[in-house]
Amino acid sequence: MGQGSWAERIPAVKSKADLVYESLRNAIAQGDLRSGERINMDELARTFGISKIPIREAVKRLESDGLLDSRVHAGVTVASVDVAEMRGVFLAREAIEALIASIAAERIDGTRLGGLEGVQRAMRGALDAGELVRMAELNSRFHRVLAEAAGYRVLGELTEQLLLTIRRYRITAPMGDRNWRSVVDEHDVIMDALRRRDPEAAADAARAHISSQVVHEVECAS
Repeated sequence: MGQGSWAERIPAVKSKADLVYESLRNAIAQGDLRSGERINMDELARTFGISKIPIREAVKRLESDGLLDSRVHAGVTVASVDVAEMRGVFLAREAIEALIASIAAERIDGTRLGGLEGVQRAMRGALDAGELVRMAELNSRFHRVLAEAAGYRVLGELTEQLLLTIRRYRITAPMGDRNWRSVVDEHDVIMDALRRRDPEAAADAARAHISSQVVHEVECAS
């Protein structure tokens, strides 16, 4: 038996740096750590009960992700969200989401289709209850499942990175009820194309969905 066969079955063990990385990343995504807020390495080491070596490693990874800035006199701070750059983020999403939806229309199975339908029901329920805070996570879940249905890890990773940037942006520029209802309606159009196994229609629907968000969010904030 070759190494590749058995090694794949060994569960991944997260390092201390991984745990710190994920904790900080989630805190930034949720808005617990805001743009410009300073990261205190000593305090983090005490909080996690570890040395500063894994803290530094996690911070370097977050800098590479564009989530933290390190400057000589300012130290390490949470990176700001550049509104001007958001147009580029949405352009990237438009291309990637169209590709994902097209592939997903050919590959999606009943389980993931049912998962997307469940997210849609949850989003409508949250809207009707006025629970707008839940919408960002539910929206991320919808696009995450869609990326999983496409079946390529790299597309899932790109989706996660872009969604994180957009969630951070929405903390500073929250979406209202009307915009979220548009999002859910646009998801329905994507869902319809997925059910019909129509790659071209799915790509068009995904492209139109992201394009609509540019109008609602980026242009309104300009």
